[in-house]
Amino acid sequence: MIVETLAPRALEDGISLPGPLLTELTALYASNREFHQLSGDFPDPGDIRPEQVAAALADELAEPSAEVLLARSEGRLVAVAVTLGHHPDPADPDPWLGLLMVHGDEHRTGSGRRLARHVEDAFRAAGRTGLKLAVLEDNPKALAFWTALGYEETARRPDLAHGRPCVVLRRSL
Repeated sequence: MIVETLAPRALEDGISLPGPLLTELTALYASNREFHQLSGDFPDPGDIRPEQVAAALADELAEPSAEVLLARSEGRLVAVAVTLGHHPDPADPDPWLGLLMVHGDEHRTGSGRRLARHVEDAFRAAGRTGLKLAVLEDNPKALAFWTALGYEETARRPDLAHGRPCVVLRRSL
């Protein structure tokens, strides 16, 4: 798996993603209909459009410490992750994993686990001691995935963006 960082300014100031990359990202997002039905992030999870994906990524990159990571295997985009080096709450010292989404065709192949480990290793190398993430309470598959990777529940609270009930998980690095 090769992981590359999407240029931070790729979606700012009217600059758009290259068409082929946006097509790949849209296919990845669209392959996760069940998640999008739970999250409500897209009006019609069965019809996710490129402009919606570009807008969602631009929103993610609006946070100054955000990074979008693209994971490829054999040249194919298999997963995307969004990290926050600093949580919007200044009292929270840990970086956050805001999103980790694996292409539906790649579920249960280890791609998500490998990308999660890549994120952890990068923050560990930067001297960070923990990593947090939030899982929607009504997403038992995601909760099982993260707890299998060693993440432990630290809190339950609404997410900052939409007020959806979430389980906050943390793993020591």
